[in-house]
Amino acid sequence: MTMTPSLLGLSKPEVKDQLAKHGVAEKQLNMRCSQIWHWLYARGISEFDEMSNVSLAIREMLTENFSIKRPEIVTEQISVDGTRKWLLALEPQSPREKAPEVECVYIPESDRGTLCISSQVGCTLNCSFCHTGTQRLVRNLTAGELVGQIMLARDRVGDWPGAEAQNTTGLPDSDRKITNIVLMGMGEPLYNFENVRDAMKLALEDDGLAFSRRRITLSTSGLVPEIKRCGDEIGVMLAISLHAVRDELRDELVPINKKYPLKQLLAACRDYPGLSNARRITFEYVMLKGVNDSLSDARELVRLLAGIPAKINLIPFNPWPGSPYECSDWGQIEAFADIVNRAGYASPVRTPRGRDIMAACGQLKSLSQKLRAKDALLDEAVKAAAEDAAAAETSVVEP
Repeated sequence: MTMTPSLLGLSKPEVKDQLAKHGVAEKQLNMRCSQIWHWLYARGISEFDEMSNVSLAIREMLTENFSIKRPEIVTEQISVDGTRKWLLALEPQSPREKAPEVECVYIPESDRGTLCISSQVGCTLNCSFCHTGTQRLVRNLTAGELVGQIMLARDRVGDWPGAEAQNTTGLPDSDRKITNIVLMGMGEPLYNFENVRDAMKLALEDDGLAFSRRRITLSTSGLVPEIKRCGDEIGVMLAISLHAVRDELRDELVPINKKYPLKQLLAACRDYPGLSNARRITFEYVMLKGVNDSLSDARELVRLLAGIPAKINLIPFNPWPGSPYECSDWGQIEAFADIVNRAGYASPVRTPRGRDIMAACGQLKSLSQKLRAKDALLDEAVKAAAEDAAAAETSVVEP
């Protein structure tokens, strides 16, 4: 079985290198690369034959040697609130691999649309409140597969010039239907650093997918050595899956804490490149009844984050089959939030979206290679990240 290489996710120098290897004259490389780039990322074409200003010979060469296929939609669900959830099959990377599956979720609002993408098939983190923890890691996604999720979503919601949405339920009134990207789906993005970096660089390019740096948020559970590198090499907004204020509890909820405890994690946050009041770190905190929701926990949270420009997102726990936790009572969540608010931190409580299609935080499921748990999730507060990014976008002019 011969795998057809994809052009999606390649940088411009890599595209030119591939064109040169397949006979395009050196003096034409810049022009042809620019044409192809424009058709792929500005126009969103899905067939090489649509590149009307590219010579027939080059289009035939591209068709014969490369792919620009998006991931295949296995199922699509649309919530009553407009949230969309796609189960996507990826191209096998070897003859022995069955098509792995990931999930991707789109959350529309009146003035913006947030796309949550996955970075791995499965996960190694085993967070006890998280459905992904029951599915072992299969593999990392390639840069092309990361970019492909964005392009597939833009196809479905009509986010290309002249395109129409497959279904208009709940779509934003804005011209651009996908305004924000959050790396909060299946997997730990910093365990797939190079591919995530390369895909996000393409997403950030003005003549690429053209997203603002402040409208892309990467969420990590605390892979400390890669946090500074993320700021230096990608420079997007950062979100931390915190969920506990004591090491002994966080060891249980987020086991990577055993390797990188709170002191190390918060030191890395304080040193995050570009950190400022306009580029705050978002700390995600899922509210678990009788576990991490006491008022003393709230006061300790405020103490731990002192001096870090931050926003604290309180996430009501969304149950999933067999989950060992319950959501905190609403009164307790409000009391917790009040302590955090009075300390000067914005601490919105997130309204779950897409619960009726199991697309809310912590509820996603996939059938990746029919593994023992077959589960995937949104690990963070997608809507919160979109609002953070939008606020930063309007408050600061990016250099």
